[in-house]
Amino acid sequence: MDSKKRQKFFKVVTLVFGVAVLVCAVYLMVRGAGLQDSLDFGAGAYYYADIPEFQRFTEKAGFTAGLPFWVYVLLFLAWGALMYLLWIWIDKKK
Repeated sequence: MDSKKRQKFFKVVTLVFGVAVLVCAVYLMVRGAGLQDSLDFGAGAYYYADIPEFQRFTEKAGFTAGLPFWVYVLLFLAWGALMYLLWIWIDKKK
């Protein structure tokens, strides 16, 4: 299979997959799949503040840090730098 045919094939596969995902998403939304009647939060269902007794999940007693805060910030930034370097490396491979 030459390059042009391969590109056309992948474009068609991508288009078919994208349309299938959109059809599935609309179907799930129309049917209300995954919603629970006992947890009807209305239009703000995706806001965590609407969850009953949400405060008990955010209390400080739920998680105690074993390291100072700055270590977590440093780890977060290091992870971001590593992912950036990985992205650069992958981009150069093309």
